[in-house]
Amino acid sequence: MADSLKKRLERWVSAGVVDAGTASRIRTFEESDSSGERLRWPVLLAVALGGLLLCAGVLLFVAAHWDELSPAWRFMLVMILVAVFPLVGAFTQERFPALSTTFYAIGTVCVGAGTFLTAQIFNLQEHWPSGILMWAIGALAGWLLLRHWTQAALLALLVPGWLVGEWEVRTQGFAVSNRLITEALVLIAITYLSARTSQEDSSTRRALAWIGGLAVLPLSLWAFVEGRGYWGWWQNRPPVSSFLQITGWTIAICGPLALAYALRKKAAWTNALAAVWVLVIGTFHARNGNASDKLPIFAWNSLGPYFWAGVGALAMVAWGLVDRRRERINLGVAGFALTVIFFYFSNVMDKLGRSASLIGLGVLFLFGGWVLERTRRQLVARVAGGTL
Repeated sequence: MADSLKKRLERWVSAGVVDAGTASRIRTFEESDSSGERLRWPVLLAVALGGLLLCAGVLLFVAAHWDELSPAWRFMLVMILVAVFPLVGAFTQERFPALSTTFYAIGTVCVGAGTFLTAQIFNLQEHWPSGILMWAIGALAGWLLLRHWTQAALLALLVPGWLVGEWEVRTQGFAVSNRLITEALVLIAITYLSARTSQEDSSTRRALAWIGGLAVLPLSLWAFVEGRGYWGWWQNRPPVSSFLQITGWTIAICGPLALAYALRKKAAWTNALAAVWVLVIGTFHARNGNASDKLPIFAWNSLGPYFWAGVGALAMVAWGLVDRRRERINLGVAGFALTVIFFYFSNVMDKLGRSASLIGLGVLFLFGGWVLERTRRQLVARVAGGTL
């Protein structure tokens, strides 16, 4: 029986919604009925891998025969690919819903491929972000019609990709850093991660949480590294207009916060705090100059990133405790561990001898890892037990 149902039954019994006998009968029924669900994950894995292999095979087939086809046949082939998979998905919807969902997702992927192939066939004006926008519109239409989590996941990936592409095209040739892109993507990843709450959960929210959970740590690391790079090659480039800067930052900040409010309502204030944390990352710059000249600034730029990363990791753990979400606790502990490791390699290891640095690294991994894992298990158990 799923852990979520067990938690609900415990809450229902404690609230007096059902009595202990009814809860026991529900548990017995679900446990007896779960025998028919044993092949669920293997079947879903097989369907997912089959969908990926089918997409790869179709793309290889088209690529191998593309030069031999006339423009008319190329366009007809694109239209067939876009139309056939949704039709097969509709045909199998009643018989095998998981397979139907896979075919619908392949159809949405073919929409993107068809968009770019059509532009190549007819030599349309090059503005590649518009192609991603049309692909995203196709995914949005699919989600509005089907409400499948696969369509929502594709839409969640395509919309940021379109916005990043528009920013890259419109700022090409100007003196601009990638700070806006990196911090906006971190904010979007945090918003996706926070889609699941103790009160609201669904397959779409789980898909968003998976995307955010996989992306938040690499994107956060990229954001910290981005602000500490050297961008001397900007010097001979003109600056970006103030209007474009204001528009870009408004979309980068307000977009994820608006989505967080749509997903979390009043609880979105925590996402606003996360936005402040992300924006502070941009205040760190590469260490230069003499440490004795401007000691506070030097300390902020040298030690501040590690301190701020640790604050963010601990805040993620606290957020998981408040919302009773184990994945945020796990990510927060992992982020804190990575912060300590990076600090040791960059600020401690080079100040010790070879043997002392290796001994310290071993102690850090053994005892530090043991303490973090023990703490993580205690926090997860506290959340699972429903106590804070």
